[in-house]
Amino acid sequence: MHCIKWVALVLALATGTALASLIEEADAAFSRQDYRTAASIYRSLAGSGDSHAQFSLGALYDFGYGAQMDKKQAVSWYRKSAEQGSAMAQFHLGHMYAEGQGVLKDEKKAVSWFRKAADQGNDGAQCNLGLMYASGTRRTAGRTAGCVLVSQGC
Repeated sequence: MHCIKWVALVLALATGTALASLIEEADAAFSRQDYRTAASIYRSLAGSGDSHAQFSLGALYDFGYGAQMDKKQAVSWYRKSAEQGSAMAQFHLGHMYAEGQGVLKDEKKAVSWFRKAADQGNDGAQCNLGLMYASGTRRTAGRTAGCVLVSQGC
């Protein structure tokens, strides 16, 4: 029985190392602007539930790198990553709702996703949320809260 636990641990560590290596390979491909290679690797990892790969694949679709620009696909992948707690994905998903890109424009959903990202310290989300509050777009928090968030994030 002890041997089975040891083998399981070794396999888990090896799998984690292999996944990390693939993520590094995809990130390196992205950095050298080999977007097709990056997209291929991210796609395989995203389908397995890797949050970083899901966010990255969303960004590729969002900006049309290595794949045809597809805002609906971007939203789908951002959402999967955001639901796993990725602050960057939450920020981007908030932006998609705020601008009505790939989804119907929805201020409440934008604020909700910006709030989740801002609570994790995402500067862009703090700035966007603060601007929404300060401009009166979201009256519930008021101008003071908006100014505080703007000063933190912008």
